[in-house]
Amino acid sequence: MANAAEEFSGKISLLSKWVASVGLLLMTAIIVVQVFSRYVLNSSPVWAEQAALLLMIWYVFIAAAAGVREGFHIRIAVIANSLPEGLQRWVRFLTHLLVLLFGIAMAVFGAQLAGATWEHVIPTLGVSRGLAYIPISISGVLIVGFSAEQLLADLRSKEVGPLWN
Repeated sequence: MANAAEEFSGKISLLSKWVASVGLLLMTAIIVVQVFSRYVLNSSPVWAEQAALLLMIWYVFIAAAAGVREGFHIRIAVIANSLPEGLQRWVRFLTHLLVLLFGIAMAVFGAQLAGATWEHVIPTLGVSRGLAYIPISISGVLIVGFSAEQLLADLRSKEVGPLWN
């Protein structure tokens, strides 16, 4: 059961990284179009800036969730690493628990924010402003799952193997 859950989690993490990568590429392409249009054609598309920002919000939150599983999120381990092994384990456990709780807050409050702004429209795109806040909830749900996996691995004295080197 643990292997199936870890395999599923790994696939979700890999999918998250692919989604974030495609979002980054699309945003870069939109910015290239905007710069070319502005400086060569002297007419910048009105939708380009907001589309690039919306994509950036999506890929940053999704990549941040994958970072929880893969261990490439920002963390300061100097103090934890200087503690004895027993205390290091408790610090890691507490850290994963706090990240899990933060993920729950992101999922709940992100959904509330998306719902509260759903009727607002981004004028240059003609889409709901709530679309900019949906990734907060998605990221929160992913962070909860990935943190739970980390917690269970710590309880079994195992490590969650990253999918990248």
